[in-house]
Amino acid sequence: MQGPINRMDNPIVRKKEMKWLKSIGAKGIKVDFFGGDKQETIRLYEQILSDANDYGLMVIFHGCTLPRGWEVLYPNYVGSEAVLASENIYFSQHFCDEEAVNTSTHPFIRNTVGCMEYGGCFMNRRMSRDNKRGNTRKTTDAFQLATTVLFQNPIQNFALTPNNLDDAPAICIDYLRQVPTTWDETQFIDGYPGKSVVMARRHGEKWYVAGVTASKTAQTFELSLPMFSKGDVVTVYSDGKDREPEMKQVKISNPKKVKITAQGDGGFVIVK
Repeated sequence: MQGPINRMDNPIVRKKEMKWLKSIGAKGIKVDFFGGDKQETIRLYEQILSDANDYGLMVIFHGCTLPRGWEVLYPNYVGSEAVLASENIYFSQHFCDEEAVNTSTHPFIRNTVGCMEYGGCFMNRRMSRDNKRGNTRKTTDAFQLATTVLFQNPIQNFALTPNNLDDAPAICIDYLRQVPTTWDETQFIDGYPGKSVVMARRHGEKWYVAGVTASKTAQTFELSLPMFSKGDVVTVYSDGKDREPEMKQVKISNPKKVKITAQGDGGFVIVK
């Protein structure tokens, strides 16, 4: 059961709840669900942000409208869902089947408007806490790693379960420990909505180039990556022939023609 409920729409109750949350050491809240975009509802978003800021709480909105520039006004605002996000993969096999298409679409539409708290990156092959039942994920592990770069939100929530510490590939867990969630530069590299997407993002001096394909068969990308130089040694996370993730070091021979293959519903990440 979702809860607690009826805590955020009443200013007296809201402030009492936030004071208690601060007292127990909470750092943030995820507020769900907002019905519509009426003026009083938009005001409620800002009232929640303002009060939470007074108590040192960060805020993520879920089941909500598109972000409205709140990151400029409220330093404690850290993201909005405003999309049919990863929870639908748990609820329906249909969304598992369409995950690659949706992932190849969101960077062109929803995430161009503002930050998008998708809550993705599944290491479970089955959509249950024990990884043994429920809907079946169709995408590869390398595809999942790519979503951490393709989807932008100041705080990324990964859909991990305790068993992943034992049953997920070690290279994936190590990658998730170090991938940034804030970026200094973004470049679109290649793709077409609903078919594939390749994007490059820079954090400090480190570049992450991530791509996925919605094709059901292997797809080879030939990319022009001006952020790389001839002779650079990069780390590549990609799909092996058996669709299992692999990590290898690759020397760039021609940054204008970097070839990499993703399996069907697969992906890759290149890190420099």
